[in-house]
Amino acid sequence: MSLSTTLLLGFIAGATIVLGLPLGRLRRPAERTRVLLNAVAIGVLMFLFWDVLSAAWEPIDTALAQIHDGRGGLRAALGYGCLFALGLAVGLLGLVAYERHLDRLTARAHRGGPGAMATTERPARGRGVQTWSPGRRLALLIAVGIGLHNFAEGLAIGQAAAGGAISLATVLVVGFALHNATEGFGITAPLAGDRPGWGFLLGLAAIGGGPTFIGTAVGHSFTSEALSVVFLTLAAGSITYVVVQLLGVAARARRPEIVAGGVLLGLLAGFLTGAIVSAGGA
Repeated sequence: MSLSTTLLLGFIAGATIVLGLPLGRLRRPAERTRVLLNAVAIGVLMFLFWDVLSAAWEPIDTALAQIHDGRGGLRAALGYGCLFALGLAVGLLGLVAYERHLDRLTARAHRGGPGAMATTERPARGRGVQTWSPGRRLALLIAVGIGLHNFAEGLAIGQAAAGGAISLATVLVVGFALHNATEGFGITAPLAGDRPGWGFLLGLAAIGGGPTFIGTAVGHSFTSEALSVVFLTLAAGSITYVVVQLLGVAARARRPEIVAGGVLLGLLAGFLTGAIVSAGGA
């Protein structure tokens, strides 16, 4: 398959993330709706966490099986294992450090006087992420985690197309496109009632879906299992941090029945789109 056709497939797979953008424009949804959307986002991200870690662990599992069968050494297993641990650590602790940095900037702005304090009371355009509402910050972090995951998905599309597996590449595009549609809802769920501008929402879509296109281009050029492990575990670490934040929001709502139902709905949506990819032989 040509590079231009492959890139078109990667673009289609990533662009469907925009289908979830209108959710971020909801005007003051009811409390039950906000809790449900938050819970659905948790369910979708829990599926993605399982999905990325399963894929990242596969090379390690293969290397360990080869050691058991006497067909390989310990070096490959240790190498992939170190990449696995490093990616998780950087993805999780990196976001912790980033959030603390933003908190320090916000506290410094509050100490800067009445004018600075007024600036931080509402989101301001072009004045730094520290002025954003908590919902916007969380949406950005979700988009980053999903973007890392989608880069690895793009690698799979590009490698399948470069290897001549056209039917597999097509199935991957359909499945990942459906994945990205559900991921779009996960990104914008914390924004319900915030009503950010379309420019902000499209920026989040570019962060979350754009790496699919980039990964497709990279995957068409060369194959690197180590690179896939790094990006998958970076995504897993980032998603872990975001899920913890969303669970805190869900706990404060004190609506366990809505939270449980929403998480279940998000999980089932994730596994349904995953089943489509598996049914195609991927």
